[in-house]
Formats: sequence, structure tokens, C-alpha cells
Amino acid sequence: MALFEQTINTHSSFLGTLQHSFLDENRKTAIQNFELKGFPTKKDEEYKYTNIKEITEKEYNFFPTEEHNISKEQLDALHLGEENFDRIVFINGKLHKEFSKISIGNAEFLSFSYALNDSAHKEAFDKYFNTIANKDLAFTNLNLAYCNFGFFLRVPKNVVIEKPIHIFYLSQNQNENAFYNTRNLLIVEEGAKVEIIESHHNLDESFVLTNSVTEIFTYQNAKTDWHKLQNDSDTSYLVDHTFAKQERNSLTTVNTFSFGGKLVRNNLDFIHNGENINSFMNGITIIGKDQLVDHHTAVHHNTPNCESYQNYKGIYKDKSHGVFNGKVFVNKIAQKTNAYQQNNNILLDEGASIDTKPQLEIFADDVKCSHGCTVGQLNEDAMFYLRARGISKKEARALLLYAFANDAMQNIDIEPLKVKVSKLLAEKLEVSMEF
Repeated sequence: MALFEQTINTHSSFLGTLQHSFLDENRKTAIQNFELKGFPTKKDEEYKYTNIKEITEKEYNFFPTEEHNISKEQLDALHLGEENFDRIVFINGKLHKEFSKISIGNAEFLSFSYALNDSAHKEAFDKYFNTIANKDLAFTNLNLAYCNFGFFLRVPKNVVIEKPIHIFYLSQNQNENAFYNTRNLLIVEEGAKVEIIESHHNLDESFVLTNSVTEIFTYQNAKTDWHKLQNDSDTSYLVDHTFAKQERNSLTTVNTFSFGGKLVRNNLDFIHNGENINSFMNGITIIGKDQLVDHHTAVHHNTPNCESYQNYKGIYKDKSHGVFNGKVFVNKIAQKTNAYQQNNNILLDEGASIDTKPQLEIFADDVKCSHGCTVGQLNEDAMFYLRARGISKKEARALLLYAFANDAMQNIDIEPLKVKVSKLLAEKLEVSMEF
């Protein structure tokens, strides 16, 4: 039975497993909307270059077992060496405090399932939950219908969380393909600051499909950094939708580092709701074999005097396939907008491919907007220059590729994360870090 039929048949039994919550009616509406439209196909413009039949034709267990046998040593191997960081560990959808390290006592942190059924947080959910997520998309409707995993974090006014928070989503001990609908809600109030690192890990040979929706609210003079470290197994699928709404004088950054996973679809929407907003999106993709990574970004410049910056780099080997579709919308009243968008790609093998489509829709006349993309191979003159100085062909190639990707991680101010990404770059480029 394909995922679509499973979804419809499983929904009523899923509602029966949950405690009553104010989301019950929303869930029913979401599944009805999903049933009307179904999954997107290659006939849909937004999925023109990404075929998800591989995902939707499989069967999944909608109720993953909570039992696991993950050891502390296995978890330590996934760390970035961040001994002083806070870490939140979800295993098979459940928050495990024994593996977590939570010292954020000056902020409000709860697992999503707990916050969802706690009447004390109904007001916050009414105000924020599902207010900026796109309600017309198949996967966001599917997430709303089934979401029960993830976290709720509210950082109060002028609170600066000094330690980065690493969120681990682990799946293990599943005898069948597992389906997770992860939901995150982050509220960063006026003058506050927080940094999040997010990573997903499938530790089984069976397939895992993670359908994740994150809503970020960054208020006036606040700063939010969200780093997505995507280095999962070849038996993992990830469809991620992240929506970020910013108020006046705020700064929000989303960095996406895509190295692993069989099929990864990243959807990123920034919504401006005040002047002097800064939005940063950076991405590095290095994949091989028959992997696919698709980045879809959108920045909605709704107010004057704001800036957005997008810089995505891709390196594709073997028969891998990349997609980049970046959109910048500039409203008629959004004068003095400064928007930059760039997507540069290198194809290392004949079987590798990239479909790239940067777009601008500008309705204001006093703006500075630029976009561009490149697709090519390594510069032969640069290779010759390095080879002539006694550097081997393999290391010369790695040097050029490392330099090519490096500028997309310049704004990482978490040193262990920067070291981890550098090591993954070197590993994927098959070269020693000592070059």
C-alpha cells in the first residue's frame, strides 16, 4: 500500500492514540486538504525536477516503536565535540532526558507533545502555531495531521542563550520503514538571542521518512541562528519546511549543510514584517552516488530598508542530482531593498546534474537586487598551477573544491560546528585535512 492510501486509512486510528487537544479539528481539516490534492508530482512546477515517487510508493509504520538500545558511546560519536553545548536528544520521536543536557533555565523549553496537551501553553499555540506555515502544501498538511514529535522553545525578552543547542533526532530499532512528522516552534522575543543546530540520524537499515515543519519567530532586535547539519544514511528521506518571520531590526540566519541522505528536500521561507531586517541563507551541498538534494528558498520583502543574502554552493559526483530554486519577492512598498542571491555548482562526473533557477519578482523601483548561477567543472588553469608546484592531482582538486565551498560557511561563529563541517568537506572530497 503506497503512502497516500496509508495516510488516509491511518488517520482516524492516529487521532485515537492522542490525548484530546485543541488541534483535533485542525488535524481533520489538514487530512481532508491532503486527500483533495495528494502528493505533488513532476507536473507541479515546484517539483518539476524532483521525483518523490521513490518516497511515496513505500509503506511506512506511522507508529514507530519507542524501544531502543542506543548507547552513550553511539551518541557521543555523533557529537561535534561540543562538551559545553546544551543538547536535546529525541529517540524514535520521544525526548530522552538521560541523554540530553539542558541548562537553559532562563528560557521555556518543552517537548512538542507535552506543550501541545498542556493548557498553560494554549495561548502561545493559538498565537503562533501554524500561522506562517503554508497551509496549501501536501507535506505541511500531512505534518499538521500527524505531528506529535519535536520541541517548543520560547526565549524571553533580552535573554541571550550563550550555549548553542544541538537537537538530535535519532531513529533506531525499527523493524519496518518508519515515518516521523516532526514539528518545531521557536519564539525569540525582543532583544533575545539563540543558536540551534539540528541533525537527523537513521541508525537502521530500513528506511526512514522525516517530514519536518519548523516555525521561527524573531522579534525586534533579536537574533536567531539555525544550522541544519544533514549527513544521514542512504536509507533516509527528509522533507523539511522552515518558515521564519522577522520583526524590525532583527537578524535570522539559516545555514544548510547537505552531505548525506538518499533524498533531501529543503524548503525555506523568510517573511519580513518590519524595517531594517537582515536575513541570511547559506548552503553547502556535496553528494554522490544517486543522491538528490533540492533547495527551494523564498524571501518575502514586505517592508522597506531590508536586506537578504543567499549563497548556495554545490559539488556533485557520480550520478547525483541537485536542484536550486531561489525566489525573491519585493513588495511595492519595500523600497530600499537590498537582495543578493547566488548559486554556484561544480559537476565532477558526467552522470551528475544540477537544475538551478534563481528568480526575482520586483514591484518596487528603488531597490538593489542581483541573482546569478554558474554550473561548470574545475578550472584547468588553476589545476595546472597547483600541479606545477608539486601538488598531487587529488590534493590539487581537493584544494580547489574546498576553497570553492568555504565561503558559504564564513558566518558560522560556532567553532566546533565549523570544524565539523570542515572535516565533512574533507571527508567527502577524500583528502586529508593536512593539505
